[in-house]
Amino acid sequence: MASLIYGDRVSNDLGKDPSSGRDETEAERLDRNLAELLQELRVALPGVQVLFAFLLAVPFQKRFGEITSFQESIYFVVLLATAISAALLIAPTAYHRVTFRLQRKEELVRLSNRLAIVGLGFLALAMTGAIVLITNFLYSTVLTVVAGILAAGMFIGLWYLLPVWERNRLSE
Repeated sequence: MASLIYGDRVSNDLGKDPSSGRDETEAERLDRNLAELLQELRVALPGVQVLFAFLLAVPFQKRFGEITSFQESIYFVVLLATAISAALLIAPTAYHRVTFRLQRKEELVRLSNRLAIVGLGFLALAMTGAIVLITNFLYSTVLTVVAGILAAGMFIGLWYLLPVWERNRLSE
């Protein structure tokens, strides 16, 4: 798991990255890695933006005053998790702009990888919380627990366990 978050790699003396399976220089690999990461963030960010916009509008709805203290707490956690996710997923862009032309691309790629993984974790938390909040508002407590467990399991399974399992399987 540590190598997933830290983006560790092994390179040889010629500047080639033998683990990538490509014939590219270190600079080419970093350029490709950054482009791939930014493309992936372009996929995740609209989801964060839509969820955040929805959450900002919710308190102004007529029935928001009818929520329980539990629902209010869940709403606040979801709002914070969404804001943290947005900050973490947008941070690589800000970091790149501020450090532009300082020849720090390796640090940018490594830090951006970490920020994206943690940002996706907060997005999973926010989406799970939103499912819990809406389920609790509409249905029973038992269904709320089931929906929360299923949602968390889905995100953990698809976004973390499956990729880590595949990474470990392929690296053996």
